[in-house]
Amino acid sequence: MQANTYDFIVVGSGSSGGVVATRLSENGKYTVLCLEAGIKGGKYIWARPPLGVVFLVDNPLVDWRYESEADPTHGNRRIACPRGKMLGGSSSINAMVYNRGQRLDYDTWSELGCKGWSFKEVLPYLKKIESTEIGSDEYRGRSGPVKVSQSKKLSAFYDLFIRSAQAVGIPYNSDYSGASQEGVAMAQLTGYRGERHSTATQYLEPAARKRSNLVVVMGAEATALIMEGKRCAGVQFRRDGALQEARAMREVIVCAGTANTPKLLELSGIGNADVLRKHGIPLVHELKGVGENLRDHYAAMMKWRFARRGISLAKKGHGWRLGIEILRWLFLRKGLIAQGHGSMRVFARSRSELQEPDTMMVVSPYIIDVKTGKGRRMSDVEGFMMYTHVQRTESTGSIHIRSRDPAAAPMIRYRFLDTDYDRSTAVAAVRLARQIAAAGPLRHVIAEEISPGPQVRSDEEILQFIRNTGQITQHMVGTCKMGRDAMSVVDERLRVHGIQGLRIADASVMPTIISGNTSVPCMMIGEKCADMVLADTRKLDGVGESTSCDKERASMQM
Repeated sequence: MQANTYDFIVVGSGSSGGVVATRLSENGKYTVLCLEAGIKGGKYIWARPPLGVVFLVDNPLVDWRYESEADPTHGNRRIACPRGKMLGGSSSINAMVYNRGQRLDYDTWSELGCKGWSFKEVLPYLKKIESTEIGSDEYRGRSGPVKVSQSKKLSAFYDLFIRSAQAVGIPYNSDYSGASQEGVAMAQLTGYRGERHSTATQYLEPAARKRSNLVVVMGAEATALIMEGKRCAGVQFRRDGALQEARAMREVIVCAGTANTPKLLELSGIGNADVLRKHGIPLVHELKGVGENLRDHYAAMMKWRFARRGISLAKKGHGWRLGIEILRWLFLRKGLIAQGHGSMRVFARSRSELQEPDTMMVVSPYIIDVKTGKGRRMSDVEGFMMYTHVQRTESTGSIHIRSRDPAAAPMIRYRFLDTDYDRSTAVAAVRLARQIAAAGPLRHVIAEEISPGPQVRSDEEILQFIRNTGQITQHMVGTCKMGRDAMSVVDERLRVHGIQGLRIADASVMPTIISGNTSVPCMMIGEKCADMVLADTRKLDGVGESTSCDKERASMQM
């Protein structure tokens, strides 16, 4: 089998991979191959409008369509786990929400032994990604490739909700990615003038058009890493039904995501010996943490019906009014289609003695009807909904291969609500959502609580409601965690322990889940990884040169 050779191979073009491939090829010195399993580019029709997400999730053209294993403690349900399978990965199919989390999240990583990953140290990379007019220069970037804009108030609902949140002591926050996350806020979006900005549209596609040293191959599903002893020498992948190989002279960087990265490692003989033995895969290197430490945000979906029409956006999602909204987006890039899902956020403390918010609510001025399809369509009921969840979950699950067949979906086992903290905080989040709905002007316009309903009152009843109806918010992380303990998979420079020439850069390296959405933090991981790879390469070549964020970090320390 003839193999093409490159300096670097990047597996996956998602939130991290698209950034890594773009930055490694930027100086023109190195050849870079980026492998993407999907076949659609960043300009795929439904990936462009923010509300197009309803046609992306569960779409076999662009979604891996993974599901969790049935869990008897959660209604024996299989929970849908959308994962992007197109150029840009999940940054091309997500809800476009910009939320970098809290300072506490990154400082916790640093305290766990991940040197170089404190908030102060990652902030230059977070700023490097974005270009926005929101917030202050201290926290926000002004010249990055990804435009960040703020959701619009398209109905009377928004001000009603803000005033009701303020009535229970939750302040309005004009920038939850600034000095403090706490408060009620309009959602920030990775997009501009009604169009999505993904790593495909803002990084990879513009770079590939200009650079002959960057090769992007789509429809290429990685099946195994090519191992020569304890060194990763390349990648085997399937394209058009045929197995092919590509060799890396310097490094392979796996950016396949929290589900597919541990799968690829295990198929290649890297992981827990017991798991590999079960499937007849020869052990190359034992790392017991591969596939463990799975975390995600598990949300209860609460719904309320309004007593009168005109407050929510329900009418705009049906019939001739929907047609008008589609035309508004096509010609003006405005309106409902340009807004995105979950256009308001609440970040709140479940207990007054806490220093930082530990709960989050995703608020929409309409109701998603779970009776239609996969629950991704707007109901005609005049009302609103809130997803309530714990920000920093403690419960952990796992993702492992189902068989040695690369085409088989991985086994995803969540263990939601597995700790006292997760259970008590999840219940507190539901109670806080009810307080907001019963306060201020909202209480005068709400006719009824639809879900869970007024009959669900006790902590145990609320907990059972969450168990039986909860959904993930598509923020899975942690299955190849960074650190120094026995269950870590990569070190602080994202190098796989015990293996030469192999790094991982995606959400799987996060040792704990962040207090927010994961796409932008993954872009940060991609930026930081590329800097580290280039710095280490220069060191090996005997050339000293500062990284792209060194100057900004130095100025921050003065």
